[in-house]
Amino acid sequence: MLCRTLLVLLVIMLISSPAAAQPTIGGCPVFPVDNAWNTDISTALVHPNSGNYIANINANGGDFVHPDFGEDPTYGIPWITVPGAQPKVPVTFDYADESDPGPYPIPPNAPVESGGDRHIIVVDADNCILYETWASTYVGGTAKAWTAGSGAIFNLDSNALRPDGWTSADAAGLPILPGLARCEEANSGQISHALRFTVNRTQRAYIYPARHFASSITDPNYPPMGLRLRLKASYDLSGFSGQALAIAQALKQYGMILADNGSNWFISGETNPTCWDDNNLNRLKSIPGTAFEVIQSPPPAEVTLATPTLYLPTDGQAISTTRPVIGWNTVTGAASYDVELGREGQSADTINVPAFGLTEYVPLNPLLPGYIYVRRVRGKDGSDNPTPWSETRRFTVASSSAAAPLRNVFTTPHPVLTWNRITWATRYAIEISGGTLPAPIQDTTGALSYSPSIALGNGVYMWRVRAQDALNRWGGWSAPETFVVDG
Repeated sequence: MLCRTLLVLLVIMLISSPAAAQPTIGGCPVFPVDNAWNTDISTALVHPNSGNYIANINANGGDFVHPDFGEDPTYGIPWITVPGAQPKVPVTFDYADESDPGPYPIPPNAPVESGGDRHIIVVDADNCILYETWASTYVGGTAKAWTAGSGAIFNLDSNALRPDGWTSADAAGLPILPGLARCEEANSGQISHALRFTVNRTQRAYIYPARHFASSITDPNYPPMGLRLRLKASYDLSGFSGQALAIAQALKQYGMILADNGSNWFISGETNPTCWDDNNLNRLKSIPGTAFEVIQSPPPAEVTLATPTLYLPTDGQAISTTRPVIGWNTVTGAASYDVELGREGQSADTINVPAFGLTEYVPLNPLLPGYIYVRRVRGKDGSDNPTPWSETRRFTVASSSAAAPLRNVFTTPHPVLTWNRITWATRYAIEISGGTLPAPIQDTTGALSYSPSIALGNGVYMWRVRAQDALNRWGGWSAPETFVVDG
């Protein structure tokens, strides 16, 4: 009878226990509930190399937790929300090849993190888009422009990751906002997400959900970016209360993710000096690094998307346009599609097309007439996991005396380069390199043509284009083409 009574009480407790609330900001989710940041890892398996990782961290710096936020207004990382109507301004990046190009909706008076990292975090609360920059400086002028080391744009409704190998405003290629301890959450007693933290020395490696490393150390006992740690369930929290207790409980249930190089065991939080209580937060500083264990990070969700089927052009079709529409059926749950296209017998180019309600791709640059082309397509989920490739099909571009030659020859130092419209695109970026240019030109425009303002000297140049949709997601670069300036 006693066992039955205990069982009933346990069932009542389980039913009455509130489910973890999905983190939100300004009415927007801070990523889906199944996002890596929001995953409960309290029962995850311990990593077989956990002991070596922890010992290595402690051997290379401080060995106690330190909240990197509090009553001092220069501590923590600030963030703001803006309406969808906030004007977007240009941002010039030092690492433009791994940054999402602007414009960004950053106000001239946006709060900038104190210290060397100078992060800016802006949430477009109407469209639920997150903008983050690193090493940010206001330039001003009529354009109210900014410069930054790097920048990244995230859709808060999506689990999509950065491209493999890309940084973000953080070294690990992760968003910063979802990993911040926020005072409102701490005061509520429940933080429903993992926290961001730093260590002094990291490995030249990264694991899911990170996408980038920032080290030259190859020793496998050094922690890679993205490593996830958990406060041991056995660690006694009876001496904790208030904000410190909420943070410590989150470290047991959601853990913390290694996101950057910095001081050992520093946990990131928002700048909120009137809300944080240093006397209470100081209790966290008693937690030693040895109280943590490394867990086996959950892999991306298995791909359950259906394989797409091509329908345009049909197999073996001869078409009369050098810019054919390549179409396929909708794949439910796809965040993007890869289109592989190339001439038969030669290497193919893979173009990533955002799933923006359309299932078609039109080559930005014309295909060469008289050749057979092969193409196929696959879908990708929000974590970049692909479906199998569709069936490979072939089509022929019919010859035409009006077709563009392989090389366009221009007699002007300011040639006009044109490309075809992509139905989902709101703007395009063009890259030109070669000839007498000291470095590639990149320019963003909403038009279907571009003429470089820099006078090009005689020589051979290469150019390519990519398109961006209304959510600032970029498709892949088009296949490169050449042109000649011979003035």
